[in-house]
Amino acid sequence: MALLKVSFLQMSKRCLLQCGICWKPLSKLSVHISPKMPPCDFIPERYESRPYNHILEIRKQNFSPLVSTYFQKPLLLHQGYMQWLFDNEGRRYLDLFSGIVTVSVGHCHPKVTTAAQKQLGRLWHSSPVFLHPAIHEYAEKLTALLPEPLKVIFFTNSGSEANDMAMLMARSYSQNADIISFRGAYHGSSPYTFGLTSVGTFKPKIANGSSCQTTMCPDVFRGPWGGNQCRDSLVQTIRKCDCTPGCCKANSQYIEEFKNTLHTVVAKEIAGFFAEPIQGVNGVVQYPRGFLKEAFQLVRERGGVCIADEVQTGFGRLGTHFWGFQSHEILPDIVTMAKGIANGFPMSAVVTTPEIASSFAKHVYHFNTFSGNPIAGVIGSAVLDAIKEDGLQENSQETGSYMLLKLAKLRDEFNIVGDVRGKGLMIGIEMVQDQDSRQPLPLKEINLIHEDCKDMGLILGRGGLFSQTFRIAPPMCITKQEADFAVEVFHSALSRHMEKRAKGKF
Repeated sequence: MALLKVSFLQMSKRCLLQCGICWKPLSKLSVHISPKMPPCDFIPERYESRPYNHILEIRKQNFSPLVSTYFQKPLLLHQGYMQWLFDNEGRRYLDLFSGIVTVSVGHCHPKVTTAAQKQLGRLWHSSPVFLHPAIHEYAEKLTALLPEPLKVIFFTNSGSEANDMAMLMARSYSQNADIISFRGAYHGSSPYTFGLTSVGTFKPKIANGSSCQTTMCPDVFRGPWGGNQCRDSLVQTIRKCDCTPGCCKANSQYIEEFKNTLHTVVAKEIAGFFAEPIQGVNGVVQYPRGFLKEAFQLVRERGGVCIADEVQTGFGRLGTHFWGFQSHEILPDIVTMAKGIANGFPMSAVVTTPEIASSFAKHVYHFNTFSGNPIAGVIGSAVLDAIKEDGLQENSQETGSYMLLKLAKLRDEFNIVGDVRGKGLMIGIEMVQDQDSRQPLPLKEINLIHEDCKDMGLILGRGGLFSQTFRIAPPMCITKQEADFAVEVFHSALSRHMEKRAKGKF
């Protein structure tokens, strides 16, 4: 033991971190050995900015009190490279959350970085009243990836702004007011989109987003109906299902609830219906197969338009298709996109049909000073190139499926893992008190598992109405070796947690 202690002390802390070993005093080492972190040939620069405590003080004094942070001791991030993040002390983390599902092709992806740097030396900003080749070339490239008649683009700067415009567009085209969204949906935090967003944490106490109504989310795990044949995923719920092939009883029951919404809480004619192909903030919630197709038809019968919110699901993340709506075999009237569109640069877009665009122009004069600036065009184009040239949609399908199936095995081992679900590199792990009750695992326990994963070098996201779901949406360049590491870390964290539970610590 003494020799072991000496050998640890002789190694540098930096060396230990690069090897993926969590450095701790020997007396505090657990019997559990942290999984070994995969190698990374990138060496971060030395952190030379303000000390951690100074940064924390600025945060407390000068930032909005509404902006919360992960972890008891928030991470001070310094540098990123592809799927890796480095903090101010040089510690390395595998990023499974991508800045909230935003870094699509990798932190500081060389192709995107080079393109941005080159444009920065030419022209940062003009405005939409001038022509610039970058944004026009990008518009041509992006619309080529969308089916007819989705060919007219309005550039904006954030997902909230894109959905805000889509709401206005739906109302001006239909000349109706009511818009429906799912409970558990997150579509933004602007005064308009607050009405669409249906997660209590984000709902303001003051009046907002009038003429917005919610309908039951067809959640086949937590909702009243669902079984083990319902969703478009390699992993189904553990709930029993007596559906026959081609006939999903849960889908039929959720459609009846949707019809009930149309009959009771909205006017006879409506403006539209917003849906994420897979709910993101609510914890990667998937609907029964065929639900959106039937819902879209019902909405159109009422004079409304159908909007697909692709802010988190688009750009190849789901693997099987470039856009999430394609996996539902539907064609929206309006598509909104942001986040992964520009790998972290503030950019978003609304794409619609010529008919809806023309109607919108008759009723609304829209102008945005920063929309479609030259840098946005160059970065957006470089992201599309990286997705294609690096085979990232294919990797999302292959590596995402690989990770999803490995994570699903944890559900068989740990009773607090209630559900594992998702497509491609958009995965949710819903934590419960036990699988029979499906009641959310208490927040205190969720936080401890989250912290333990971070301490072993793994950054996970959080979601769900009770923050009970771990969200996995890494940069799409992640490898199977790194997926193995992630699963091993999560397994280790769950094992440690269950030991504490067995000792009556909760």
